[in-house]
Amino acid sequence: MRHPATAWFGAVAAALLVWLSYDAPARAQEATRDTIVSQLDHLDAAPALDLPALKQQIQERSKSRSRNEPPPQKRPPIAPELMNLPTFNVDIAFDVDTPIVKPESYQSVGRIADAMVHSSLLPYGFLIVGHVEANGKREANVILSQRRADAIRDILVNTFKISAKRLQSIGLGEEQLLDPARPTAPINQQIQIITIAKAEDTAPAATPVVAQPAAKSEGLRKHHK
Repeated sequence: MRHPATAWFGAVAAALLVWLSYDAPARAQEATRDTIVSQLDHLDAAPALDLPALKQQIQERSKSRSRNEPPPQKRPPIAPELMNLPTFNVDIAFDVDTPIVKPESYQSVGRIADAMVHSSLLPYGFLIVGHVEANGKREANVILSQRRADAIRDILVNTFKISAKRLQSIGLGEEQLLDPARPTAPINQQIQIITIAKAEDTAPAATPVVAQPAAKSEGLRKHHK
């Protein structure tokens, strides 16, 4: 006969295993480089984005105190032109209420960097979009989301050596929730990587290289005449 204490510990261990088995599937799986590439490739038409004007619009709307202001779940998207572009959403762990990226998320940012230097994505420029769930003050949420988007851009540029010319950043705060039906859900804190343009620094540079041997050949022909 088993000791009662042994039976109690066995029951607790079994319950813990059951709890872990239910918890594991809820965790988001890490996307591979190829998955990120497939989601960001094939920009059909570059949008006409005026980011300074959009940032100003976001700040002004976040300060709205109108009595007729709709609740978060009913607000229209502030940047609908971003919603139909090639996009990759990623969970990034930040310290609470700060733009400081936790060490465990650097691997996710590294995968994004690996995708950006893939041959399929080299011709493109990207917009890094920060979001915050609808908690706290709207104006502060916009500021925090911008700082977080800036932080991801800085890591991609300074740590993973992605060209700064290919990256821009903007924070939407809670003004364009990723899950409007659940305005306080964690999904609304995700970072988005959006393909927005052809990269300025990837223009073909082959023309002068090809032309140079032709000029030398012409000189040789003159010399032998």
